[in-house]
Amino acid sequence: MKGKRTLYEIYWEILTYARNQKTSTNIIHRCSLNSKIAQEHIGFLMNKGYLRRFEENGQNYLKTTEEAKPFLEAFKDMYLELFSRGPEFKL
Repeated sequence: MKGKRTLYEIYWEILTYARNQKTSTNIIHRCSLNSKIAQEHIGFLMNKGYLRRFEENGQNYLKTTEEAKPFLEAFKDMYLELFSRGPEFKL
């Protein structure tokens, strides 16, 4: 399936990519988002407890939390059921 991504696909991409700590800029570029929309999505995921922000060596990073695992698994299972293949996002 090609075309416009759903909000859930974008959340899945952000959380999948941020399993290893990433900067907001890394996420924006890798997930092909504009800055304003990315900050809204990141804020939502942080409010849900799925992302956390921390500082290391003077740099701000984001990282996916353990609380995001149920969402990631549910999304993958739903996607497999609908499309007979897993979601695509090459890391």
